[in-house]
Amino acid sequence: MIQNIIINGLINGSIYALLAIGFSLVFGVARIVNIAHTAFYMLAAYFIYAGCQHLGMSPYVAMPLSIVAVGILGVICYKIFIGPIREHEAAVLIATIALAMVIQEALLIGFGGHYRGVPPLISGYATIVGVKVTYQHLLALGVAVLSLIGAWLLLMKTRLGLALRATAQDREVANLMGMNEARVAMVTMGISVMMAALAGAIVVPLFVLDPHMWMHPLIMMLAIVVLGGLGSIKGSFVGAYILAFAEVLVVFLIPMGAYLKGSVALSIMILVLLIRPEGLFGVVFEEER
Repeated sequence: MIQNIIINGLINGSIYALLAIGFSLVFGVARIVNIAHTAFYMLAAYFIYAGCQHLGMSPYVAMPLSIVAVGILGVICYKIFIGPIREHEAAVLIATIALAMVIQEALLIGFGGHYRGVPPLISGYATIVGVKVTYQHLLALGVAVLSLIGAWLLLMKTRLGLALRATAQDREVANLMGMNEARVAMVTMGISVMMAALAGAIVVPLFVLDPHMWMHPLIMMLAIVVLGGLGSIKGSFVGAYILAFAEVLVVFLIPMGAYLKGSVALSIMILVLLIRPEGLFGVVFEEER
């Protein structure tokens, strides 16, 4: 029981961290609350399914192509729908909600409401501390952890990461230093959406697909960024694992817990807003800005 909780908590936490960090990144740099973030996660999963099942592609080809395609689509959506109204936060919020619904309805029309799936990339299982864990779950965990390390290296060790962090701290100063703030925002949107697409690629062999699969990750992602502090990368990372383990504990220890996991995340979000609205790391983040 304990081993199952730990393994599932680590896998779910890593996937939620990818989603939440991408969401916090685009908010911190471009001040965009992208409700469609998890819709792009779902879109990548369906692109991979279509590539494997309808076009006969190898999953190893379909996955990177889908991630790149969703990243390009995210930039196009930014240029058409979000960029022109970026300074109006309420309008951006409404636009991203509408964009998520458009993606959902397009997938319903294209694939129907039936559950879909992609076979595991590798079969078999390993026994870890007396618990059987499939190689596919171990692969998903490894890819997610490596992706998180890659995101950290991108933000902390590259000139692009320096530009993103500088713009997040002060857009006006970044402009004065010669950075094209609008272009940085567009690049950030592309990176953010590709992180969501990468999370979608990781979960494709693990979960069934349906056109509403973006909603639960959206609830978890919003709860995570509120818990960690909106715009805080570190807060999103820590909050992802806190809520992932809370979710797994509810599912494993409470009867009918699978129906309560969304409620638990929302309850934690409401409590944080009432007790500490800035989140776990919000104060530090605001001081850095």
